[in-house]
Amino acid sequence: MLSLTWLDELCAFLSPEQMEVNESPHPLGNSGAVTVYPQTEEEIAAVLRYADRQGKKVVVMGRGTKRGFGGQREQADILLSLENYTGIVEHAAADMMVTVKAGTVFGDLQRELAPYRQKVALDPFWPDEATVGGVIAANDSGPKRLGYGAARDLVIGLRIVYPNGTVIRSGGKVVKNVAGYDMNKLFIGAMGTLGVLSEVTLKLRPLAKYESVVLLSFPSGDVQSIHSFAVSFLDTMMEPICFELLTPTLAERLTGRPVYTLVIGFEDVEKAVHYQEQWVERLCPKAASMAVLAGEEAEAFWRTFYTIAPNGRLTTSGGGVEAAVKIGVVNLDVLSVLRESELIADRCHVQIEAHGGLGHGLCQAYVRGSEEGVIAAVEELRQMAVRLGGYAVVRHLPFFLRQRIDVWGGKPAYFFLLEGIKRKIDPNKTVNDQRFIGGI
Repeated sequence: MLSLTWLDELCAFLSPEQMEVNESPHPLGNSGAVTVYPQTEEEIAAVLRYADRQGKKVVVMGRGTKRGFGGQREQADILLSLENYTGIVEHAAADMMVTVKAGTVFGDLQRELAPYRQKVALDPFWPDEATVGGVIAANDSGPKRLGYGAARDLVIGLRIVYPNGTVIRSGGKVVKNVAGYDMNKLFIGAMGTLGVLSEVTLKLRPLAKYESVVLLSFPSGDVQSIHSFAVSFLDTMMEPICFELLTPTLAERLTGRPVYTLVIGFEDVEKAVHYQEQWVERLCPKAASMAVLAGEEAEAFWRTFYTIAPNGRLTTSGGGVEAAVKIGVVNLDVLSVLRESELIADRCHVQIEAHGGLGHGLCQAYVRGSEEGVIAAVEELRQMAVRLGGYAVVRHLPFFLRQRIDVWGGKPAYFFLLEGIKRKIDPNKTVNDQRFIGGI
């Protein structure tokens, strides 16, 4: 129970309106006995300093879209929400960079940059709810990673509040920084276990003058035909921003056709995009059909696509549970992953919608069904990934099921390095304890 003394101590640096007592833990875990809403970096530092000195545990959250991603702690003492810590700190349009507070919603940032014909070249899921800090902490990306790169490629600098309240800065505010260790990469993808991301400086990219989405449908389901086309396509000089294959179940949801479908995205000047579309048409197998989405149709397709993943802010409707699994393999082994996922769905009596990048090898599988069915399917997906020389990480799962499965898939050979860094920066395990690989 939360004592009145504890509330009084928090009131020393937060107003009562910035605190909320929680009656019960969240089904996805990663909650707190009390939620605090700091509005300044100084308040974030004060909360962490207090928790570190008093032996309290802190869970960090943006808006909660990734609440089901990792974590063996159902309820910490304090849930530190950055929902009210938002806004652009600096936008140097001429230098193509922006510094933003970590609680800023990713979609809001993109809309602020749009009048300058600029954008952050990332495509996370649920962009209108996910925060910049959450995207960076989880190293989130979507199908356009093929053309855009990952968060690690776009972050120029960070401000981090360490668990003891110390504020540090890594990187800088220009693309070309001095030589030395790239400390940014230490925090990107660390799930907030090394401190709270306060500000993020990102390099920008001009908005494309024209965008289209080419859909190649393969009614026969001939995976070998898809493989041959992919090899031919990747051998050309074309520069797609995505080259993503959808399983029939997911394709039906997105396009209305329950067949294997390739999604090929292009961004450039209109003439260059049309030239590449014509190349695809010439390479297209006779058994496949081709459709082109442009303008509002392309935008609508992507809006729908980025909401197919489970969202930690939403409750599952219709009963059952849902999971999201990220699978990394050699790029063309994506075909094997998606084909096998259909068989796993039948064996485990669950629904699996999956997609994977034939250019980068990253797949996402969304599993829905009974508790036992979902656990069995996740285990089989991981075994398949390992057989292919890859890995599988569970990116969304209810808390009570995360206690039955290692969502990270075991400790890597370099785990001692991760453990040593955590011990050095957060010896008291104050921030996001047990949220990362190996229970770090």
